[in-house]
Amino acid sequence: MKRISAVLLLSMLSVAGFTQKESEKTLLWKISGNGLDKPSYLFGTIHMLCADDAVLSSKMKEAIKESDEVYFEVDMDNLFEMLGAMSKMKMKGDTTLKDLLSKEDYEKVKEYFTKKGSMLPFSMLETYKPILAASTLESGSLPCDNTAIMEQVIMEEAKQYDKKIKGLETMAYQAGVLDSIPYKLQAQQLVQYIDSATTGDNEDKQLKEMFKAYKEQDLKKLEELMVETDAGMAGFTDIMLYHRNQNWVKKLKDLLPQKSLLIAVGAGHLPGEKGVISLLRKEGYKVEPVKNKIGGVREI
Repeated sequence: MKRISAVLLLSMLSVAGFTQKESEKTLLWKISGNGLDKPSYLFGTIHMLCADDAVLSSKMKEAIKESDEVYFEVDMDNLFEMLGAMSKMKMKGDTTLKDLLSKEDYEKVKEYFTKKGSMLPFSMLETYKPILAASTLESGSLPCDNTAIMEQVIMEEAKQYDKKIKGLETMAYQAGVLDSIPYKLQAQQLVQYIDSATTGDNEDKQLKEMFKAYKEQDLKKLEELMVETDAGMAGFTDIMLYHRNQNWVKKLKDLLPQKSLLIAVGAGHLPGEKGVISLLRKEGYKVEPVKNKIGGVREI
């Protein structure tokens, strides 16, 4: 079973078929045609990776420089929005993990979080939606001490050119997506995460393979690694992924004719029949891979 928290790193990867040629292994895609005066660019992010790997290629820097605005999933430059995100991370109705788990499982989770350590106390984390609580532990699975958020790296580059930062959706909407997944199911997934981490099964290996595939910009491989998601999540795929992709493309149809954009969203939203690349092509746009790394240079 792949952890839900790992899926979140790629923002809920599509499980539909996707074909990517060896020459097309890239996270950066050019959007043109369909009456556009200037091209826009689409880039697949991962929400946390080793800091040494969070380097932008010259092509990516050029795309940012040429764009009029940068769009993330949410507006990361809106302080009010980001501060408000803290309250949206909590479960509704003052629910805590203790309400969702057996006494034995609750103590297991509490002990694990206390032992692992976190920037936030467990008393706060146990009020968070369990998926988000689990995601705070993912950095421990990375083969490095220093981590980075890809969106932050892109935003810092964009700020050099005074680019406006905007979002395709709001924090409130994202919180609503997670609220649609039963908290008890999320809590059970958290327990399974901890069980796998403490028994040393192949979960960490799978996660490391996912980071490797991202570094190699292999969307097809990412798709294959995430296809075996837990059966309990199957009923929420439309809400977590497909509806969001459709909403974004609908919004982009209005935005793309007006300005040149750099759109940076979770890499999992790009591939698949219902992925953003395919949906844009179905709307008449030409979406082409852009070579995004230089041989011998560690770039993304």
